[in-house]
Parts: sequence; C-alpha cells; structure tokens
Amino acid sequence: MRTAITVIVICICTFLFSIDGLAQTIKGTVTDSAGKAVPYANAKLMGAGNLIIGFTATDNKGAFSLPIPADAAKNDLRVEISSVGFKKQSKPVKDFSSPYNFMLSHSVNQLQAVNVKNTAPRLKVRGDTISYKVSEFTSPQDRVIGDVIKKLPGVEVDDNGKIKYNGKNISNLYISGDNLLDDKYNIATKTIPNGVVDQVQVMENHQPIKALQNKVVSDDVALNLTIKPDAKIQMVGQGNIGGGLPSKYDGTINAMMFKDKYKAVNYVKGNNTGVDIQNDLVSHNLSSYLNRLDNNKPQNLLSLGAAGNPNLPTNRYLFNQSGLINLNNLVNVKKDVQLKANLSYLHDRQLQNYVKVRETYLPGDTIRYTELQDNRKRPDLLHAQATLNINKSNYYLNNTLLTDYEQYRSTSALNANGVGSSQALKNGRLDFSNEFNLMKTYNSGNILEAYSYINRLSNPESRVLQPGINQDVFNQNIPYLQLLQTANIPTWFTNNYLSLKHAGDKITQSYKAGVSLQSQSLNSALTVIQTNGNTTAASNQSVNNLDWFKTKSYAEAAFDVPGEKLKLGIRLPLSLQHITYSDRTYNLGKALTRLYFDPSIFVKYATAAEQYITAAYNFKNDIGDITQAYRGDILTNYRTLNANYADLAERKTQNATVGYNYRKALKLFFWEVTAGYNHIDVNNITSAVLTDNFQRTVVLPYANSISTWSVVGSTSKYVYSLHTTFGAGYSWSTNKYNQILNNVLLPYTNYSNVVNGSAETKISNQLNLSYRITATRTTSRSSVAGSGTTGITQLQHQGSINYNPLNNLFLRLSGDHYYTNQSLRNNLNYSFADFSVRYKINKRNTDLELTMLNIFNTKTYSAPFLTANNFTNSVYQLPGRMVTLKASFNF
Repeated sequence: MRTAITVIVICICTFLFSIDGLAQTIKGTVTDSAGKAVPYANAKLMGAGNLIIGFTATDNKGAFSLPIPADAAKNDLRVEISSVGFKKQSKPVKDFSSPYNFMLSHSVNQLQAVNVKNTAPRLKVRGDTISYKVSEFTSPQDRVIGDVIKKLPGVEVDDNGKIKYNGKNISNLYISGDNLLDDKYNIATKTIPNGVVDQVQVMENHQPIKALQNKVVSDDVALNLTIKPDAKIQMVGQGNIGGGLPSKYDGTINAMMFKDKYKAVNYVKGNNTGVDIQNDLVSHNLSSYLNRLDNNKPQNLLSLGAAGNPNLPTNRYLFNQSGLINLNNLVNVKKDVQLKANLSYLHDRQLQNYVKVRETYLPGDTIRYTELQDNRKRPDLLHAQATLNINKSNYYLNNTLLTDYEQYRSTSALNANGVGSSQALKNGRLDFSNEFNLMKTYNSGNILEAYSYINRLSNPESRVLQPGINQDVFNQNIPYLQLLQTANIPTWFTNNYLSLKHAGDKITQSYKAGVSLQSQSLNSALTVIQTNGNTTAASNQSVNNLDWFKTKSYAEAAFDVPGEKLKLGIRLPLSLQHITYSDRTYNLGKALTRLYFDPSIFVKYATAAEQYITAAYNFKNDIGDITQAYRGDILTNYRTLNANYADLAERKTQNATVGYNYRKALKLFFWEVTAGYNHIDVNNITSAVLTDNFQRTVVLPYANSISTWSVVGSTSKYVYSLHTTFGAGYSWSTNKYNQILNNVLLPYTNYSNVVNGSAETKISNQLNLSYRITATRTTSRSSVAGSGTTGITQLQHQGSINYNPLNNLFLRLSGDHYYTNQSLRNNLNYSFADFSVRYKINKRNTDLELTMLNIFNTKTYSAPFLTANNFTNSVYQLPGRMVTLKASFNF
C-alpha cells in the first residue's frame, strides 16, 4: 500500500513540474539609476482592459519572474513596475524569451500614501509612518483621544496610561509635530477630545533632532496627533461639574489651542471620586532620561512602611480630595524655533486603610507579623519648566530650565503585632536643573556638539513614632515617648561634554569626551525622646555625617550605520571614575579609582518590507552610591534598621536581547516577540536578621549574582468581517538570586507566567463590546531543604457593553472580576460593576451623565503578593458604592 501511494505522489509531482516547465514566464531585473537592485518592488503583468493577470515582487537582488496564464491573450500584455520612492514604469511584452530589465528613477515628489479604501477601518503607510484615521476607530461613547488610542490595532495602553506600539514603549507623543508635553503624554490622552483629532500617526525609527536624521541610528517609536483643520482656527474649550453620594464632587474646565504657531493644553480639575489626577503628571520615560544624563538622584530614605496599592483601577480603592492646575503652552516663534512653558500644581489628600499579614518562610521556621495602618497623605507638588528649542537641519539648540518642589506630609495610625503607635512623616524635596545642548552641522559633514547639565537637589526628611516602639532595641527595654529619625542628602551634580560627529555616505562616526562631578553629604540622626523630655541617641551608631565626592572622566567612540535595510549602532565608552567618602564619626575615609569599559551594540535588520529582527548587547559597570556607604543606623521604616558593613558595591551587568517584529499594516495585523537575558555580578550581599517584630539589615562583603531570563510576545489583528480587534500576549520570566536571612544563605528561583487576551468589537453603530482576560502564575522555590515551593494564580476579567439606542442617549455597563488561587490559603473572588447613562442636549451643546460605581458595594479587597520566601496579603478598605451626576459642556 505504501509503495502504491509513493508511486502516485511521484507521478503527480512529476506532472505538476512538467506543466510548470512548459509554462511561459517573463523574467527581468529592477535597479535604480545608480545600478543598485531594488528589492520588494511590485511587478505586475497587465492584460487587455488594464486588468492585472499576474503579480509578484522582486527578490533581494531585484529579480522577478512573472508566469503567463495559459488562457491569457498574448498580443496585448505589458509589464508594470512600481516601488515606493520611485517613478512607475511599464513596457509592452513583445518577446517572451528576452529579459525585461527596468531602471527606475527616484520620484521627486513626496511619497504617495498607500490607501486602502473600504468601509472598514483604513491605514495609510508612508515609509516609517503609519496613520490611523480616528473617525474609523471611534465609537459614540469615546470622549477623549485616549479612548480611541487604546482600541487601535498594534497599540497597547496599560492602566498607568503608558502606550506601546507592537510591544515597544513610545518615546513621545506630538501634537501636529510639536513636542508640547515631553513624555507626560497622559495630559493629552486624558484631555484632548477625540473629535478634534484627524489621525494618530505612529513614527518608527524616530529621530527628533533634524541634524541627526539619517545619520544616527534611532529605534524609538513616537506618536503624532494630527488636528482637524477646523479645530486649528479656534479655541477648544470644555468643562464639567458634578456631585453625588456619599458627599462627592467632580469638576474640570479646560482650554486648548492647536494653531500652527501656538498650541496650548490648559486645565483645572478636582475630584474626590477616586480619579487619580496625579497620574496626569507621570513622566513615562523618566528612568531612561536620568540614565542619559548619568544622574543617579538620591531617592527618599524614609517611609511609613505602608503597603503598596492593590491591583485595581484607582477609582476602586482611592480615597482622595484632589485639585490640579496644569498649564502647557508652546509658541512657534518662527520656523523651527520654539518657546515652551509647562507649569503644574497638585494638591491632594489621600486616605488608605488596610490590614497586612506578612510571612517569611525559613527552613524549619516561619517569621510572621500583622500590621494595621490608617494613613493620611497630603502631597503638594509644584513643577515649572521653560524650554527654548531650535531644531534645524544644520543647527540644533535646546535649553531646558526645570524646577520641582514636592512636599509630603503623612500620618499613620499604626498597630504592629498588637502594639499601637502613630507615625508622622514630612519631607520637602527641591530639585533644580538646567540642561543645555548645542549642535552645529558643517559643509564637511561634521557635526559639533556641546552639552552641559547642572542639578541641585535637597530633600530633608523626618519621621516621628509616638509612643516609641521596640524599646528592647532602642532604649534598653525602658518605655520612652518618641523615636525621631531625620535624614537628608543635599546634592550637586554636573555633566559636560564635547562631541564631534562625521556623517559619511554609509557610516557616521562620533567621538565624545567629557567630565561629570557629584558632590553629596548624607546627614541623619536616630533619636530617642524619653518620657521626661530628655533626648538621647538610639544607639552608639545612630548618626551619619558622610561626605561624598565623585568625578568621572569619560571618552566614547560611536559608529552608526543608518541604512534602509540594516541599522547598526556601536558604542565604545571608556571612563575613569574616582570616589572619595569619609565620616569622622566612624573614622571612615576611603577612596576608590576604577577604569571601566562599557561597550554596547544594537542591530536592526529588515528581513522584508514590514518585518525586521533586532539584537542588542551591552555591558555595564556600576559603583554603588552614597546610600551604600553610610555606617550609622537609619530606621528606614518603623521596623527596619539599615546599615552598611561592606565596601561600595561594584556591579557588572550584562544584558542581551533579540526580537522579531512583524506587521501587515494594510491588513491590520501585528505581532512581535522578544527574548532577553540579564546577568549581574556584585561584590556584596544583603543580610537580614528577622524577628516577629523587627528587622535589622546590613550589607556584607560577599560575592553575589543575579540571573534573569525572559520571553515577551504580543499580537493584534483587526478582523474586517467581525469589525473586531483581537489582541493576545504572553510573558515568561525566571529570576535566580541569593539572600541571607537569619544567617542562612537561601538561593531562590522565581517564575512568572502571564497570558492575556482581548477583543474590541463594533457590532453596529449603536452597540460595541470590549473584553480582556489576564492570567498570572507566580511561583517561588529554593534548593535549601525545608524551604518548599509556593505559588499564586490570579485570573482577571474586564468587560464593557456600550449601547446608544438614540443618537443622543448612551448607555454603558462595565465590570471586573478577580480570582486568586493560593497554594497556602483559601481562594479569593471579587466582582465589581459600574453603570452610566449619558444624555446629550444638542441645542445647548451639553451632556448630562448619571454614573453608579461599584454597584455590588464591595468594601474590602484582599491582594496577595509572593516573592522568594516572602508572602504578603493586604486587605484594603474600599469606598463602596458611589452615585454621581455630572453636566458637561463645550464652549
């Protein structure tokens, strides 16, 4: 039987190949005016009546082969060649044996957009830019442009407002090409009405500095909002005011302008309905910005030791009384010259009430404590920024003057393992900086750059506990009145360099030399206030007066190949770092000098017109900062005492990633996958001694390493027949590291698996649905006998139904469900639902909206968290059911 089947298959294949060999074929090549092959050009065989009867694309060498259908008329054929950026050509077919070679000339006109005309959503593709027509993705219920962006195929928006395109974070969001908001783009997505935006453009390989375009490789992705012409000629103004039960208020008024010469997004808003308006001020790429500055700013040393926020939308758990003034104005003084001012002030009062149980699993023992906190936080945040930007093809200047003042006052009613106390924490952070950047391009192709950055920062902190706790640790087991911890790290930092770039035909060479200086002092004191009012030191090492000075001289050679198909960036930095630090209190005086070489390479290769692979590797040396050098005790929170007994940490980090990115923009299909490996070697390790009531942490001089593997992938597809965008994603990571707890070395491995799926469907103009599911599995295990393995599985559902039975009546029902399976405890189930009805009064240009949040009146929520051998479960109090009525109007 097998023999008979084999003979039949061979006969069929032989017959097919013989037919293919007899078929007539037109062959040829396509080159440009310089004789270079033009890959991926469209080759069409046109018949009578201008009908396409054959189609193919040129290969990497510019060659094509067009088979002639057997039933095609042979006397009226022609070959037509087209490619983006070239003029179209065609030739009549007269001889079937001769090659048809084409030499295309570059088009002198702007590239024509590829436009798919259909009643379904359309995309325009022009080079590295994809344009989404907003009107074709919007629904009647969408109010602001952020509501539309989250529904675009290939685009993801997380709960914090961060935007990704095909798995990559966007670097910026522009408004008609102007950078009004830097990367605080939540201001735009939450404020700009979707009705004034014409297109959302995705710009890949985005290089914002014109003098560096097509010279220095950029892998950035940015968004641009194009504004409708009628919205450019007048102010766009909106407002709303509302109230509800129990004792709720919500109001906003904004004024926006989108003219070519002047742009503004200005507003005032306030609420106590759980909407976190501080999220408007999030800078999504702050860490990469500080990394570019090489400025390691000291963070807060002290805290209340409070639990973090639960994994819920903020309006589910936040008790707030918020007010925000946000002013953003940009003037195009003349072509390529801009002045910009950004000013914001936030005042808030936030409440948080929870019970937290934490368990630390050790071989043969479990450390357990229970904590109750009733917190009151009052942040006052002031941000002021002025920017001058000149961005020409031969000249670039940017100067940004920035000031941030943050004042936090927090109080907490605390009960730890049955012992009551209260905390009061205050800090006032003042951060001032100026960044200057100048580039000049010369006819020789050289680009000269001068850069200077200066920063001054101070952050005095103080925390009082009353009555004093843990008297056995701080006061020889004698009751006392208060425990006071103060700390401050005043800092001066400057970074300056000169750079020379030479842009050749295929490669750009860059050479940079500079110096950075950091001057700091760490001052802290831990004080016991006795019941008689006397003040004593909490221990014989409760004070720090540490002086720190760091110099870094560096040079770098960089090479960029900004090709169309291959993009390559190589960085070869060399730095000489010298650090001195001293504290007379502990007879501490040390100096450290190191010469470091930190190479990196990035490769991006286009395997096809809309497909590419990326690979990157970097090696980084780091030296610890001042917070790793102090010898005296600092009580960082009410139950954790920190000190350092080792030399500065020296860290060597290797990071490697490889990814594949695929899109078919005209078919609205996107997918990507990235794998990464990160390995850290460090010369010290943290050791903690835990009891049920207290934790003492020290840094010890023992070698340690951390290894992380990860795989992340996502896909998105718009299905025309279903009018639905489907999305899915998967991430896997494993993390290996060591820790010392109660004098036992514990190697741990953490595993995380996250799967998600989503659907946004438009059943009709009156009805649309959305749904998202996310499943997370976290496990932790140790090779030490008796440590065991623990795990948590969480499943989250989110869905909504939008229905508008009339042109001016809009109904919305939404809900979330959270399920948690715990290996050591009972399973958890929580459900939430919301409903709103909006009525539009067309004659008065006003909307009335009635909203009911948390219909099921869920008032508590349990959030478990697992890492290594620590299990934490926090039970939060929630606001419960809320009903509001709001009136919105345009002017």
